[in-house]
Amino acid sequence: MEPIEIIAQAIGIVAMVFNILSYQGKKQKTVITLQLFGGLLFAVNFWMIGAKVGGILNVIAVIRALIFLFKDKLKANSVFWLIGFILSYIVVYILTFTTFGTELTPWTLIRELLPVIGMTALSVGFRLKDAANIRKYGLVSSPAWLIYNIAVGSWGAIICETLTLISIFVGMFRHDKKPE
Repeated sequence: MEPIEIIAQAIGIVAMVFNILSYQGKKQKTVITLQLFGGLLFAVNFWMIGAKVGGILNVIAVIRALIFLFKDKLKANSVFWLIGFILSYIVVYILTFTTFGTELTPWTLIRELLPVIGMTALSVGFRLKDAANIRKYGLVSSPAWLIYNIAVGSWGAIICETLTLISIFVGMFRHDKKPE
C-alpha cells in the first residue's frame, strides 16, 4: 500500500469516529454536527482513493449539514431544499459517467447509485424534527453506503457503516423505545 493510501485510510478511520458517535446524540443538532465533521473527512478520504462520487457527495453532505444546523434562519424545512439536494445528487450521478470518465456498465450504474440513495435517505431524515427519525433513515443510508464502500475499498468507511448500523440500533434502543 502506498503512503497516500495509508493516509487516506487513516483519514477515513477518523471520519468513522465522528459518524459513529453521531448516532448516539440525543438532539438533532448533535447528530448533524458530528456528521458534518465525518462528511468533511470522508470527502477527503474518498477523493484520495479515487472514489469521486463518494468525495463529491460528502462535500454536498457538509453543505447539507450546515444548512440544517441553521435551518431556522435558512428555512431548511422547505421542501425546496430537499429537492435541491436530491437534484444535486442526481447531477453528480450523471456527471460520473459524462464528465468523470467512469465506464458505463450495469455494475457501475448500480455502484454509483448507492451513495445517491444513501444521501437522499439522510437528507429526508435531516428535514424531520428529531434524532429518532435520522436514525430510521440511517437504516436506509448505511447499507447503501456500506456496499459502495466495499466496492471502492474505503476501509474506514466500511468499518464506519458496519459500526454505524450497530450504533443506530443502540441509539434506537437507548432513546427511541417507548416507555413501558
